[in-house]
Amino acid sequence: MENWLLRAETICMECGGHCCDEAHPPVSAACYQWLTDAGVSPDMFETVGYRRLKVRANGECVLSKNGKCSIHAFKPETCRSGPFTFDMNGDRIALYLKHERICPIVGLLKEIPEAYRQQYELAVQSITHLVKNLTEEELAVICAIEEPETDKVGEIPRAR
Repeated sequence: MENWLLRAETICMECGGHCCDEAHPPVSAACYQWLTDAGVSPDMFETVGYRRLKVRANGECVLSKNGKCSIHAFKPETCRSGPFTFDMNGDRIALYLKHERICPIVGLLKEIPEAYRQQYELAVQSITHLVKNLTEEELAVICAIEEPETDKVGEIPRAR
């Protein structure tokens, strides 16, 4: 494992998974099937304009245990793409990077160009897969969610 990956894991563990607080990550039909096949109960999901993981009353993901993600190896697309997020801009996907205050990994990505490149490529792959597997109605609901502490870092064509 590369040194920066170990540093990233340490940063995540120290943060305690606050990226999951109030996140409501969208779950595509393909990811839902993958997660339920891996043993996640269908009761852990809800549909509010789009399918997503439920959260507890305190805003924490129902799959978080002691500040750690219990499905880390099977994370939904937007979780794998973090700290990058997206919005739709016509037939293009606009990519945004969250501010370091939201996710401390951002500092590491800005410090190490190779780490940034690899995570950006993973985000492009994950977000493209998600967008391809959501309906237009689901995308409209997701894109209406405000994410103010982000900076636009790219734009890619939408694969159909």
